[in-house]
Amino acid sequence: MTEHYILAFETSCDETSVAVLKNGQELLSNVIASQIESHKRFGGVVPEVASRHHVEVITACINEALAEAEITPSDLTAVAVTEGPGLVGALLVGVAAAKAFAWANHLPLVPVNHMAGHLWAARQVKPLEFPLMALLVSGGHTELVYVAAPGDYKIIGETRDDAVGEAYDKVGRVMNLTYPAGREIDGLAHQGEDVFNFPRAMMKHDDPALEFSFSGLKSAFINTVHNAEQKGQTLDKKDLSASFQAAVMDVLMAKTKTALKQFPVKMLVVAGGVAANQGLRERLATEITDVDVVIPPLRLCGDNAGMIAYASVCEYNQGHLAGLDLNARPSLTFESLK
Repeated sequence: MTEHYILAFETSCDETSVAVLKNGQELLSNVIASQIESHKRFGGVVPEVASRHHVEVITACINEALAEAEITPSDLTAVAVTEGPGLVGALLVGVAAAKAFAWANHLPLVPVNHMAGHLWAARQVKPLEFPLMALLVSGGHTELVYVAAPGDYKIIGETRDDAVGEAYDKVGRVMNLTYPAGREIDGLAHQGEDVFNFPRAMMKHDDPALEFSFSGLKSAFINTVHNAEQKGQTLDKKDLSASFQAAVMDVLMAKTKTALKQFPVKMLVVAGGVAANQGLRERLATEITDVDVVIPPLRLCGDNAGMIAYASVCEYNQGHLAGLDLNARPSLTFESLK
């Protein structure tokens, strides 16, 4: 059997990553250059800064990924790259690098949806079984996706405002936690109690069953903290974190359970940066028992090229290739793939 190697690029936000995937299943390398230290002082990602960092390190990431995989460009079968969604400047760096590499080495170019990448990261745990449901939770997205077959994606519910990861970061900023705040809030939540009973939005029977909203929760949290400050009171960060996380998890679990009732599937994939949250993993383990729940390993929950490589196998097998006129698509959705 001929061996196949895919070189994948991911630069949608603040991680520069290049990976090599062998035969559609073995991740030989997954180099990730994080920019968190550069963005911490701003309390969030600065697009221009992110783009410049990608330019500075992407060549080194390519070389390291190939060296770690112990292959040369002549061994490769294809080049894959995130075309969107994401920050346009950041995406353009990866797209330009992938196109240049593909052109120089006479290789086909495979465009990949970043969110499909998060979903397919679960492939490292086990082969995906279809139809499946995916709960994709990250800094920029919160959505439920029904996948009838490989490459057949249908969003059945999504957030109307803030993404869940975005809400975590904004709440963390109010508590003066270090960016990104998700991991610290998760840790504090395990030490506190849900004493504030923050609102669980869009949970009434007359609300759209699978839609999410986190702006009201975020506002309620901020108002609670500001009101206390005006009275000279200091609220316990552990209880604040526990109350915030309980509200988030109640919504995520309720919507996911509703989706599973409406769309019978063989597997539930939970992916994206927030899939690293231990509170979410614990709730899934205890409350979703009638379907196989698959969560990527922690290293593949955040943005990385390994997940783009896994997703590209599906696209490559279906002949979804791009020319050298490929451009970044910062607002790309699953619907726009059709």
